[in-house]
Amino acid sequence: MLGGMRQFLNQLQSALVCFNAAVEHHYRRLDLHLGGRHLKTTLYMSAAVMALGTAAFADGHGPLTVFGTWLGPDQAAVEAVLDGFTAATGHEYSYVGSDSFEQQILIDAEAGSAPNIAVFPQPGLASDFASKGFLTPLADGTDDWIRENYAAGQSWVDLGTYGGADGADDLYGFFFKADVKSLVWYNPENFEDAGYDIPETMEELKALTDQIVADGGTPWCIGLGSGAATGWPATDWVEEMMLRTQPPAVYDEWVANSMPFTDERVVAAIEEFGVFARNDDYVAGGAVATTDFRDSPKGLFSSPAQCYMHRQASFIPAFFPEGTVVGEDADFFYFPAYASKDLGAPVLGAGTVWTITNDSEAAHALVEYIKTPEANEIWMSKGGFLTPHKGVDTSKFVDEATKKMNDVLLAATTFRFDGSDLMPGGVGAGSFWTGMVDYAGGKDAAEVAQGIQDSWDALK
Repeated sequence: MLGGMRQFLNQLQSALVCFNAAVEHHYRRLDLHLGGRHLKTTLYMSAAVMALGTAAFADGHGPLTVFGTWLGPDQAAVEAVLDGFTAATGHEYSYVGSDSFEQQILIDAEAGSAPNIAVFPQPGLASDFASKGFLTPLADGTDDWIRENYAAGQSWVDLGTYGGADGADDLYGFFFKADVKSLVWYNPENFEDAGYDIPETMEELKALTDQIVADGGTPWCIGLGSGAATGWPATDWVEEMMLRTQPPAVYDEWVANSMPFTDERVVAAIEEFGVFARNDDYVAGGAVATTDFRDSPKGLFSSPAQCYMHRQASFIPAFFPEGTVVGEDADFFYFPAYASKDLGAPVLGAGTVWTITNDSEAAHALVEYIKTPEANEIWMSKGGFLTPHKGVDTSKFVDEATKKMNDVLLAATTFRFDGSDLMPGGVGAGSFWTGMVDYAGGKDAAEVAQGIQDSWDALK
């Protein structure tokens, strides 16, 4: 009975999400200029229908409702975890994934029809929800558990702690599934032929960069092009440099605008990026602003090599030449910290934050379940999953490359979320992107920083 009802709710909610997307596309194409009235009506109608489903099971006798962004293979993976939850606890569940998550979850929350669990793709929106009173604090002691069981545990506590409707801070978010950005990709054959060792400090990385130039090669491939999103790879570089030149608290002040872009520490981090990106001897092709980030790593695989290193996140192998085997044809190392700065081993990345948006016993039980090694290992065995959990059996990863990426995460002393994703959209996905393109093209760092700060100030 419950399994059939779960299937019905899944189908109903999935259909509504698809219907909303189709309606939105239709009205945008017709350009009716109706102030969004038809679209809003449709969305609120769907929210009302979803509310009926939620209300029907609000007494806790129905399935736990979970809403996230995962579709396709990722949906199958998260449902495997949730199946494990059902097997362990007896709680049935209903999962719905959507590529319109950000819009739909707000509508549902405001309509009083939020799912029990909402899985946010980044903490900024979760923080907004907490401030509006839409989230329930996690159980007492969860923060201590994270500190003890997660690598760089305090970092994950900080990322899940937000101010509530009363202004008081509490732990609202639990991170389950992470991504790592602090990686440098290289071709092992090229390194071996040239006799280069993997650098373990930023000082050694800069020395290797100069050595490659002295040997007649080009050290780096860098591309900032990404269509309408051109510039975002440069923001990752600056964030990495902030974490390697300043304490984590300074990074936090920066992304919260407590410290302006014009601060000399931020300008210095931008210039640290420029050390690599604005030196024509260092970068293949020179013009980083016009090179598409998807094409830029191809220089690792040319003969002779057009470049020896490429700093990019764990997803970049998707753009390597067909047939490339990670661990053989391509490999990576941790983008190292300065030995002279004594800032530990910071890691830049991303992750999904699980929150309780409609309180229930089963919702708290799910948070307890995803703490277990078992829950992590289920997704580890499916691929596309990294975790800071120190208690997992790392042999469960699908391949050695993924395990090695996870080792970077487990070795982190500090973890920080992608800064541009934490900033307001007009800055993090706007002036920061365009400003870095201007800087890469030769504009002064202080002038660029002033322009970005001006855009942030204009939002107040």
